[in-house]
Formats: sequence, structure tokens, C-alpha cells
Amino acid sequence: MTRYFTTDHEWIEVEGTSATVGITDHAQEQLGDIVFVEVPAAGTAVAKGKEAAVVESVKAASDVYSPITGEVTEGNGALEDDPALVNTAAETDGWFFKSTIADPAELEGLMDAEAYAAFCADLD
Repeated sequence: MTRYFTTDHEWIEVEGTSATVGITDHAQEQLGDIVFVEVPAAGTAVAKGKEAAVVESVKAASDVYSPITGEVTEGNGALEDDPALVNTAAETDGWFFKSTIADPAELEGLMDAEAYAAFCADLD
């Protein structure tokens, strides 16, 4: 599996023509204590760079953007019951949704882990 990152602090893990999407540790640290998450339902069409989910913390509400165009195959229902899972496992069990990848070329231009770490370091 290959993992990429966006400048909006989402991660996408690619396996074949499927992807898993969530927010990065950096994003959840900036948000603080997560109190609510709304994930897309299976069958929802998502478009690269467009709103796909919502995350709310004690500090703010933020949109989560899809890094690719596709169709949601699964939303992470565990986040409805335990939104704080994003704080404790943002880049593992705290994923937001899984989807198909309509156009693999959309992955071009996304950052690898090293580039994302450098990007975040420049923000500080």
C-alpha cells in the first residue's frame, strides 16, 4: 500500500483501485479534542478537492476534502460512536472513508511522507 498526503492535511492510502482516506496527525493536533465526525455514506460520489466529510472539535469545525474522485465504498461508522478515535488513531483506525479511485492520475502531485513532513515543518 502506498500512502500520500495533501496540503489540506488529509492522507490517502492506495491499494490497487481502492483508497482509504483520513486526516493526518498534524490536523488532529491542530483541531484539538474531536467531538463529532460526519462521514459519507457508501455510494456517495466524491470529487478531488471537494468536501467529503466534516470533523468538529472543541475549537472548530472543518471540512475534510477528498484527495481523489471516486465513489465511497464504506464510511467509518466507528467514528459516529467514538469521534475521539481520530485523536488517538488519526492515521490508522480513525480513517474517515474508503472509496474507489476513478482516475489514478489524480494521485500525481500528492506528497509522500517525507515531503509532507517538510511541508508541516514549514508551517511552524
